Amino acid sequence: MTQGSQEKSQLRVLCIFAHPDDEAFGSGGTLAELVRKGNKVTTVCATNGDVGEINDPALATPENLWKVRQGEMRRAMEVTGISDVRFLGYRDSGMNGTPDNENPACLFQADPSKVDAQIAALLVELKPDIVFTHDPTGGYGHPDHLTTYQRTTAVIEAMGENRPHLYFVCFPRKNFAKLWQDMTEAGITPPFAKEEVENIGSPDDYVTTVRDVSDYVDIKKKSLSYHQTQLDPNGPFSAMAPEVMTAWMSTEYFYLSQPENGGAQEDILAELP
Repeated sequence: MTQGSQEKSQLRVLCIFAHPDDEAFGSGGTLAELVRKGNKVTTVCATNGDVGEINDPALATPENLWKVRQGEMRRAMEVTGISDVRFLGYRDSGMNGTPDNENPACLFQADPSKVDAQIAALLVELKPDIVFTHDPTGGYGHPDHLTTYQRTTAVIEAMGENRPHLYFVCFPRKNFAKLWQDMTEAGITPPFAKEEVENIGSPDDYVTTVRDVSDYVDIKKKSLSYHQTQLDPNGPFSAMAPEVMTAWMSTEYFYLSQPENGGAQEDILAELP
């Protein structure tokens, strides 16, 4: 291990994601497992999710969505077992080409050195053994996902030999293709066209670590359910048979980034006791 002599059953874990709910699908089961095995987990959102969905007008307004989503995140993390939840305070950047992406308060427009300083301060304070963040594709290319990946990676790479284990949360392209096929066969219209989904997610050979989280999938699903503003009860994912979605959510995928200089790090995530 790179951060002292802790036992693997007492890891310090730091999650740095762009928005509330980004932790859910890709790593929610692993986070639940880490907590229940006695590890200390901190979750950080770079933004407040200000321009996310509002699937029920009774839940939020565009003006208070940021505050509502912070509350959703804290309640979701209570289910997962994480009490240390933090926000860097940037505005959601929205997608490329939208007015939100040009807002000077958004993460995409933030001074990289300021974001780096915030992340570096977290690393100094928490001394994590493991850091989770978005992968280089940003899942579907969201500017906030990409910025969070870029800034987190830059800070950790600058740490040299004393860096924590950096894991990127992956969504393999073959998984998206299979889910889209299942939706189509069930008579459900997928959220994206087939030609788009072929370019979404991580390259299949990019994954270094595959984790069976079926023992924790019920916790993962309950935690996800607290992100109410983002869950469309009439959407394609909700229309899928529950057992299909449970199976899809029961496996999580990661890429362990290795230091550019120095020895290779062991895949401690694959060897959890």
